Amino acid sequence: MAIIITDECINCDACISECPNNAIYEPDSEWALSDETSLSGTVTSPSTGEEIDADEKHEAISDEFYFIVTDKCTECKGFHDEPQCASVCPVDCCILDEDHEETEEQLLAKKVWLHGE
Repeated sequence: MAIIITDECINCDACISECPNNAIYEPDSEWALSDETSLSGTVTSPSTGEEIDADEKHEAISDEFYFIVTDKCTECKGFHDEPQCASVCPVDCCILDEDHEETEEQLLAKKVWLHGE
């Protein structure tokens, strides 16, 4: 599963530097899959098989609190033993996203897709 940030977020900034996938964004920030990953141009999504523009800017998912881009979240698989955002969050608002279940194999494949490693 990907991680989500709930509306209990206090915008403390503790999580953003901990994310190895650069999947966490400040409130009201545009985002792209290519932001600080190896993705660029047209890529094929590992989850849907669709071709997408990795450089396309998307609207913020939240304008009130930090947010995690599901397509970039790997729960830190391949980097750490546990999600780093959840481990540093002082208010425990980084939780598993029940709506986006993924196996460890899928999460590791996403890591390779994002970073080419």
